[in-house]
Amino acid sequence: MKQKLSFQQNLLIGSLLFGLFFGAGNLIFPVQMGQKAGNHTLIATIGFLITGVGLPMVGIVASALSKSESLFDMAKPISPRYASIFTCLLYLTIGPLFAIPRTATVAFEVGIHPFISNEYLKVGLIIFSLIFFAITIYFSLKPGQILDWVGKYLTPTFLVLLSVLLIATFIKPMGQASQYVAQGNYAAQPLFTGLLDGYNTMDALASLAFSIIIISNIQKLGIKDSNSIAAETCKSGLVSVVGMAIIYASLAYMGATSLGSVNRADNGGSILSMVSNHYFGVVGKVLLAAIVGIACIKTAIGLITSCSEMFSEMFSKSISYKKYAVLFTLVSFVIANFGLENIIQLSVPVLMFLYPLAITLILLSVLAPFIHKQSDVYKWTTGLTIIAAFFDLCKALPQSMQGNVIVTQIVNFAHLYLPGFDYGFGWTLPALCGFFIGLIIWGIRLRKVI
Repeated sequence: MKQKLSFQQNLLIGSLLFGLFFGAGNLIFPVQMGQKAGNHTLIATIGFLITGVGLPMVGIVASALSKSESLFDMAKPISPRYASIFTCLLYLTIGPLFAIPRTATVAFEVGIHPFISNEYLKVGLIIFSLIFFAITIYFSLKPGQILDWVGKYLTPTFLVLLSVLLIATFIKPMGQASQYVAQGNYAAQPLFTGLLDGYNTMDALASLAFSIIIISNIQKLGIKDSNSIAAETCKSGLVSVVGMAIIYASLAYMGATSLGSVNRADNGGSILSMVSNHYFGVVGKVLLAAIVGIACIKTAIGLITSCSEMFSEMFSKSISYKKYAVLFTLVSFVIANFGLENIIQLSVPVLMFLYPLAITLILLSVLAPFIHKQSDVYKWTTGLTIIAAFFDLCKALPQSMQGNVIVTQIVNFAHLYLPGFDYGFGWTLPALCGFFIGLIIWGIRLRKVI
């Protein structure tokens, strides 16, 4: 039996992993963070890299270490019902409800919007998203070739195009990051703000979905032993981690220095457009359109494939993979036409609720070889995390809902009694308490058996 991959195969799997992760939010959020963080960009970037790069990689490795075949399998020790609900919520979030529509809207806002007038924006988005999702579904209906399409072709092309813009940023900087004072939360809490910014990429959530693709492709290359799969996943993941970290840091630097030549903007897409126009004029806009288009297409393919495979496995008796792929593509097309700002605004509360649950599941899966997937540990950790995550959800609701009396009381309660809530990490202490409670109960059960 084959025990390890060749260097070229590790490189190919790493390229696939990078290609699946690096999409819409990965381009726009670090640039926006850099422009707002200013002289605190370095600290904010460190926080961003922890949740935007480190956590997703731990998620992929956790799936291999826990010998789980899917997200449902990872969450099953909590309870089969919870595993089903959580799996559906997570896949719908990184799938047709938020992440997939966002790939199309980001590609449109950054690549196409600069070329058309405001009066034709709605029609333009409809036409563009129709073409975008037609290409996506074409490739998604042939999931067996995803390693070649994303790993061999789309990712290298994307990297070459993006490198042109990033190299220009370093050769001829637009300004100096130290000149510009940090804005908003970046002034007082740059590290914690950067950590929360990493949530917006949705990569930690996506890692739980993409793990099945990575592991299955490693198995196709001849690795069958679970320990060997985990080892090769780590090796291949290193390629992805290094690549993503370099690009994130470079994009943050671009945003931080951009104020020397361009104006502030409400989103990273507009900043990227202004920067590319600054360096290369109309050619820069075309270059950026190609960069963003390829980045978003390859991520959309990976998300449609992952979501369709998961739902067809969970509900195999009702709908086939191909029907799910078509259904998710159609739903994504409809939601994409609500616009980028609306999609981002609605996704934030959901992310603030799901991320703590995903993080605790990842950490429990990493510890699976030691705690043996013990149900009490999983249940108590997750149960207390759900309660704390609900407070984070309420805090992140749109402004129109913040004035509600009940919501205000819930947020005020958490502000007073939940340590770390103001930083977005009020769930950590409850999760830790739940973990130790579970360990104690497990220990008592073992003593009774003895």
